Amino acid sequence: MKNITRKKFKKVVVLLSGGLDSSCLAYLTSKGCYHNKNKVFALTFDYGQRHKKELKGAIKIAKKIKAKEHKIVKIDLTLWGGSALTDRKIPVPQNRRLTASSIPVTYVPARNTIFLSFALSYAEAIGASEIYIGVNSVDYSGYIDCRKTFIDKFQKLANLATITGVYGDKIKIKTPLINLSKKEIVKLGLKLGVDFSLTRSCYKGEKLACGVCDSCRLRLRGFKEAGIEDPLPYR
Repeated sequence: MKNITRKKFKKVVVLLSGGLDSSCLAYLTSKGCYHNKNKVFALTFDYGQRHKKELKGAIKIAKKIKAKEHKIVKIDLTLWGGSALTDRKIPVPQNRRLTASSIPVTYVPARNTIFLSFALSYAEAIGASEIYIGVNSVDYSGYIDCRKTFIDKFQKLANLATITGVYGDKIKIKTPLINLSKKEIVKLGLKLGVDFSLTRSCYKGEKLACGVCDSCRLRLRGFKEAGIEDPLPYR
């Protein structure tokens, strides 16, 4: 009889906003498509964003993937604003020309730096070996903290800023969606069985998605190019 060795589960932290990209990422890690075995610890941020509907989506997605744990961290970035997502006095752009060369007012100052810092602390505390974030450098709307350059620099920081990074196994920052287009992410989600109806993308956070903000337009374009109908209701 062959000696059967039980594979050890790997603890991973997944940043889960409830949006399209992070939800596909959560399914990807939980189904073992990126590793043989994973225990997913989901991390969501309630940072004062006007599109709070995504938080409900994150809760539902975490349950769908049977996350080992789902933490919702509340921080208040409205204290200083600086973004249309955290300052209601700044209007959300509509039908803006989508280009990576200009930074839109929906950019939240240092948001991914803040999120990854929390994730790094969480990962070290629970003994997780990897952090997954759904940044995308193809359809990234000009967000500078979604680029590979930023991730590489944060990885160097993580290696120096943690006990595990200095004396043990380094916590790796993983970005499996970084080179995918929205079309490819939608197709990946379909393959993984993502319930797209639970995901939220609209920056305005109203009952119905607006269809004209950058996030909605990128999402709609991705579904159209993938030849799939978006199940979300639009006004």
